[in-house]
Amino acid sequence: MAASAAPHPAPPKPTWDPGQPEGPFPWLRPTIRIRLTLLYGGMFLIAGILLLSIIYLLAAQALREGNALTFKILNVTGGRIEVSSPTCPGVGTNQPLDEFNAAIQACTLDQRKHALDDLLSRSLMALMGLSVIAFAFGYAMAGRVLSPLGKITRTARRVVGSDLTRRIELDGPDDELKELADTFDEMLDRLERAFTAQQRFVANASHELRTPLAINRTLLEVHLSDPGAPMELQQLGKTLLATNERSEQLVEGLLLLARSENQIVERKPVDLAEVASRALDQARGEADAKGVEIRGERAPAVVQGNGVLLERIALNLVQNAVRYNVPEGGWVDVATEVQHGQAVLVVSNTGPVVPAYEIDNLFEPFRRLRTERTGSDKGVGLGLSIARSVARAHGGRIHAEPREGGGLVMRVTLPI
Repeated sequence: MAASAAPHPAPPKPTWDPGQPEGPFPWLRPTIRIRLTLLYGGMFLIAGILLLSIIYLLAAQALREGNALTFKILNVTGGRIEVSSPTCPGVGTNQPLDEFNAAIQACTLDQRKHALDDLLSRSLMALMGLSVIAFAFGYAMAGRVLSPLGKITRTARRVVGSDLTRRIELDGPDDELKELADTFDEMLDRLERAFTAQQRFVANASHELRTPLAINRTLLEVHLSDPGAPMELQQLGKTLLATNERSEQLVEGLLLLARSENQIVERKPVDLAEVASRALDQARGEADAKGVEIRGERAPAVVQGNGVLLERIALNLVQNAVRYNVPEGGWVDVATEVQHGQAVLVVSNTGPVVPAYEIDNLFEPFRRLRTERTGSDKGVGLGLSIARSVARAHGGRIHAEPREGGGLVMRVTLPI
């Protein structure tokens, strides 16, 4: 008889703390909804009481004016009434009784109409005044209630600049905004630990990977310097030295790519024209050896950033433009300028025809054109990836498009 299957182990318990449990009366918590409800409800109640009080006072005044006597009886003789009325022009002396009553009624109706019109106009003015006060008070109170949200936003903007040491540390009632701020602070703590671990890893990897490669290069150069070494050993040494050099380039590229993924914390004024000129000086020897002409106009374009990393962008683009060029009559055009409030670096070159659908693949690590995927001595496939990462770290972007007749146009835009 087959042994019965072992029972499935119980799933592990979650390690995430869902937060503090709510109290016995969660509805008593001073949440934003309750505070805004009480605030605006109280404001509406106060405004209503003030408006009713003002209308009551105005109505009482209108009633006093509307019910005031409009005439004064001086004498009554033989069915005729002798009156005096400064407000009723239709009432005269020695009028018949019927004419007198009609005139008094018309005068009273006119006086009441005037009092009601005056009451309406004064009520509208009071309503407008209370509306202005209510809107101003509501705006001020809303700003006070939502001020923690502004603090959260300002802290988030500073964090975007890679200042992960910032914390909100919001004080006040235990409402939704404080809960959001505390959650944001916890997230920043985890991000800071993650970035610190990444920087530590990059530093350790830089040391651990560079040291053995440097030792190998030294040993190979020592053996190659021996004039009595056999020809086969010298050829093997040269092959191993080239492989070691390629490995060093790969390690340097990977470490630079890891460092450039972060935002730049310390920024200084850097002129793209000067950066491009330095990159051209470094690549001019290779361009002369391949017969590639370097040209272009470089106008001043000052940005805030890291000069070493920006120079790496220009150098990678220029080296790619020189290496991936036509065998004869090739050229590389490097230009810098300021357009629409942004600094622009444009590197154009002649070269093989690049399909439009291959453009995005060029920026991926270790990706090249179909004819240059493996066994290439033109690089390790990280140049454009590093250029894109550095541009993003400076708040800019890099765009490539195929050029008519072959080659590429690389455009780097950076904020000034």
